[in-house]
Amino acid sequence: MQFSLFNESKSQRVIELFKRVFSASEGEAEGQVIADFVAKLIVTTAPKELIGCIAEENDNVVGCIFFSRLAVPSRQVAYILSPVAVSTDVQSKGIGQELIKYGLDHLKSLNVKLVFTYGDPSFYSKTGFDQINENIVKAPCRLSQPIGWLAQSLDGQAIQSMTGSTQCVEALNDPGLW
Repeated sequence: MQFSLFNESKSQRVIELFKRVFSASEGEAEGQVIADFVAKLIVTTAPKELIGCIAEENDNVVGCIFFSRLAVPSRQVAYILSPVAVSTDVQSKGIGQELIKYGLDHLKSLNVKLVFTYGDPSFYSKTGFDQINENIVKAPCRLSQPIGWLAQSLDGQAIQSMTGSTQCVEALNDPGLW
């Protein structure tokens, strides 16, 4: 398994991966929604505000994650992890967790202080994410499942309560995704 940073030459393969994975787990309509979201994320987000990581096996893209900038009231450098996909034929082998750890290590090397995500706490806790209350840091959009608002500090400091709103990149600023 090879891990590397995303580059635009792999855009189509990555979009197809997300469509296949989410179609298999959530149905074709959701697969298309996520594929459209990933395409928009790649096209509309400035390169300095988007970090993608891919997992490849035998030159096939079998996993991909994206981190995009999240403006927080404390003005700390923060990113949000979304979305995450691992090919259904290699799921449950730890590839998603390894890919997330790879990405978090890259973010640490860039002096990123905070990372957030919105998803299954039992999965993301395996890579250091903890549930966070919106009284500590508000999510950019209304959460349909507040239990899934998660964060971690990459500098070892406790996450301090912040007053004010957060702002995600344009592609993620869609209430339907939250």
